[in-house]
Amino acid sequence: MITRKSTNLLLPVMVLLFAACSKKDKSPGDPEEPETPVIAPPPDFGFKVVGYFPSYRDPAAVPDVKFRMTNVVNYAFATVNASGVPVVNNTGRLTEVVNKAKANNAKVFISVNGSTTNWKNMAATAEGRHNFVVSVMGIIRQYQLDGVDIDWEFPGTSDGTDLTYTSMMKELSDSCHTNSRYYLTAAITAGKYAGQYRDAIKPELFPYVDWFNVMAYDDFSTSAPYRHHSDYTLAETCLNFWLNQRGMPKAKCVLGLPAYGRPSGITQTNTVLTYAAILEQGGSPLADSAVVTSAGYPDPYTVYYNGQPTIKKKAALARQIANGVMLWEKGQDSHDETSLLKAVCDTIGRAY
Repeated sequence: MITRKSTNLLLPVMVLLFAACSKKDKSPGDPEEPETPVIAPPPDFGFKVVGYFPSYRDPAAVPDVKFRMTNVVNYAFATVNASGVPVVNNTGRLTEVVNKAKANNAKVFISVNGSTTNWKNMAATAEGRHNFVVSVMGIIRQYQLDGVDIDWEFPGTSDGTDLTYTSMMKELSDSCHTNSRYYLTAAITAGKYAGQYRDAIKPELFPYVDWFNVMAYDDFSTSAPYRHHSDYTLAETCLNFWLNQRGMPKAKCVLGLPAYGRPSGITQTNTVLTYAAILEQGGSPLADSAVVTSAGYPDPYTVYYNGQPTIKKKAALARQIANGVMLWEKGQDSHDETSLLKAVCDTIGRAY
């Protein structure tokens, strides 16, 4: 016989059992549930057109319209030094880029890179990560930037940097998102190949980062007679992995596009050419390959790049299933009707 007293004793147990049974069963291979961010990010502003601008480029040589074609400019780089502190490359150039971008209604982020050793050592301790975050926030405020892009190539699972990278990004996210003020983005591996680098980008990080720039290029070979380093199939493969297999939200996935070409089957040293240089040698903006020469290589060779038709297809794909495109980099593009950024804007309907 079950008495009132025994029923009261059983109630907590029954509630616990019901709660446990009501949770969705998880298989061992299922991804971890993303954590909910404590601090809300700044508002999303729609489809991203991100253009990197390296410190060695002169902004005066890039027309204003190329800044209007992008809504985000990533200044590259501030480099993490041996002390774990990011140091801006060419501060005067950063100021010039900020002024030109802001005059053309583009946001400006500082992109941070560094050697594998310096990244690893900095992120290994709570003190190192704290000092890094403080330094990044100081750069953002000093130059009146809109956010930061982390270009760590690459954290991995074999040495534990996947864990310290995740901690660093969460801590940086908390600082950037205080008062929903600054954006945090990350450049990440294409994801085509299984291994420690793509596994280092964990789904638990997705809520903390505003978007991820997927580097869907540089899939080259120095031995295979033909491999296009960034064809349309690679774009499909990368987006399928991050969106469908890894569960990245559509709103946080930005497809990387190259404004340069690579050969296949030969050395990559002194044979990589900008899109503009390829056109100068007779390459067609409607093609994806051309026979070229280079001062650093003795014979003519075939270089593989993205012409306007392929860029338009990729932009349309990103418009359909992702939330932006990213170009490496602005100065490699042509500055006339053959421009790759122009092809992007015309495809997605972005005014410039």
